[in-house]
Formats: sequence, C-alpha cells, structure tokens
Amino acid sequence: MADINIVLIEPEIPQNTGNIARTCAATGAALHLVKPMGFEIDNAKLKRAGLDYWHQLDITYYENSDEFFEKNKDEQMFFFSTKAPVSHVTAVYPKKVFLVFGKETKGLPEELLKANIEKCVRIPMRNGLRSLNLSNSAAIAVYEVLRQRDFDGLLEEGMFPER
Repeated sequence: MADINIVLIEPEIPQNTGNIARTCAATGAALHLVKPMGFEIDNAKLKRAGLDYWHQLDITYYENSDEFFEKNKDEQMFFFSTKAPVSHVTAVYPKKVFLVFGKETKGLPEELLKANIEKCVRIPMRNGLRSLNLSNSAAIAVYEVLRQRDFDGLLEEGMFPER
C-alpha cells in the first residue's frame, strides 16, 4: 500500500474524483473511495477528468464508512474540515498517512470530527467563504505531505539547471 492515501467519503461530483485520481497518479498516492457515491465509476465525466491515468491508480472501494474504518482502524488519519482548529501545515504527517475528505456538499460528519479532533486540520482561507473545491483541497493536502518529505521520489537530481 502507498505511503500517502487520499480517502473520499461519499464523493458526489465525478469531475472532482477524476481530478483527485489524476493527482494520485502523478504523486503515487493511493485513492480510497467510500460509497455511496453520487456517480458510477464508468461515468464519462469522471474518466475524462482523470484522463488516461486510471490504469496507474492504486484504488480501493468500500461499501460504506464503517467498512473503511474497520479495515483501516490502525492507520494514522488526518481529517480535513473547514471546522478544524488548526492549519494543515502545522500537522506532522507520519510515513504512512490517510488524508480523509468528506462529500462536497456537507464535508465530514460532525460526530467523526468530534471523535478525532486532535487529527482534524483545515486549509486556511478567507472568512465568509464556505470551502475550497474538493479536488483542490486534496491536491493541497498531498503536496503539503510531499513538501514535508522534500518531495522524495518526485524530483530527479539534475532535473533543473543550476542557478
């Protein structure tokens, strides 16, 4: 299993999931999709957003949240929410991490957030706005984990000319 895992609990918009799948393929992160979803995996919009990266994905499907949490109960998870008390950049992400996101219209359930408050983080944004787009949030989260790891495995030496 991958060291970085993006979890989408009940995603609703196929284009967002497709974009996140593309981010996973580009970064080596695994994608975990928790049903029910607002679309079918064969949805043309989903596949168009993910382009031709589907064959490069490490993807796991779960019938519901209970199944996901039971199968991954020993994993280190961070829950992304606009209601979280601290910024995502203050967290120190472990070697193997699960970045958990809720559905586009409601986010993660309140009871889940309250039960895991010490692992809840938010992406800072201006007051008065509801939230960032889900696919943007997932990309921000993954790249913060990668930044903390000095982008290990993504940049080859000598890729950029010396300044």
